[in-house]
Amino acid sequence: MSSFLKRCVERPILGVCLSFLLGLQGHALASNIVVSHAMGDTEVVSSQRVVTLYQGATDSAVALGITPVGVVESWAQKPIYHYLRDDLKGAEVVGLETQPNLEAIARLKPDLIIGARLRHEKIYGQLSQIAPTVMADTVYDFQRSLALVAEATGHQAEGEKRWQAWQARTANFRKQLSAQQKKWPLTASILNARADHMRIYLDESFPGAVLRDIGFTSPIPEHKGWGIKLKTKEALPSINADVFFVLFDQEDGAVQQNYDDWRQHPLWQVLKAPRNGQVYQVNFVNWILSGGILGANLMLDELSELYHLTPAS
Repeated sequence: MSSFLKRCVERPILGVCLSFLLGLQGHALASNIVVSHAMGDTEVVSSQRVVTLYQGATDSAVALGITPVGVVESWAQKPIYHYLRDDLKGAEVVGLETQPNLEAIARLKPDLIIGARLRHEKIYGQLSQIAPTVMADTVYDFQRSLALVAEATGHQAEGEKRWQAWQARTANFRKQLSAQQKKWPLTASILNARADHMRIYLDESFPGAVLRDIGFTSPIPEHKGWGIKLKTKEALPSINADVFFVLFDQEDGAVQQNYDDWRQHPLWQVLKAPRNGQVYQVNFVNWILSGGILGANLMLDELSELYHLTPAS
């Protein structure tokens, strides 16, 4: 068994009936499978008509060559992120990630619904009455999302191929960057400016998990969870790191103003990243909203460009 499959089996949401999945190709399953996931065990009979209810599941489906019949509206670049539009032509938008339209989903007559307990636990029973429904625990873990979608749809081989390609890319990037830098690993703060506060994303967030895979470390590894809201500028010393990756909605004037206020504060100026010219503004959609393996690869493309490294294909 490959390391990818072994990890997926050991994860509580993904673990059973892999023998049914090995070697299966296409959207239809050769036989019924039972998928263990965040809400229990679900028998999946077919996966020819899939509805995805969070961004990471949609990204993962496209990465596996699946075009869902229904997807939820994107958080930005509505109704569908630009990087996914060509692959999602014909997919119907079935409401918001936080409030899917059950009637719209039912009209699509799906064979399989893929959601997340974090978002959809309260409507799991209603979704299950429409079609077999499997759920990831959170929306942040792009490895689990990829593995869950691959397992439930019978695309395990393609899922393993995608994950191995990601590991090869990150290993190549890590080798190049560690050779380039005097200090390695680098500590990195992922900062998200909002209209009334600043956020730092940690290892359990989507961008935090991606940077951890690449080899960056958190400046506050003792803190768990997706991240921390910084409400006062006096908290700035806690985010001190070798590099800042900053992301925010550039079209929101209030957000831009708040970010300018933070970076002009005297405490900001004495932190390592600003002092050494290591503050990078990065793509808001790729880094925080995409949530899947394709978005992670777009992050890696961006990092390769920032550090003038040769990106692995």
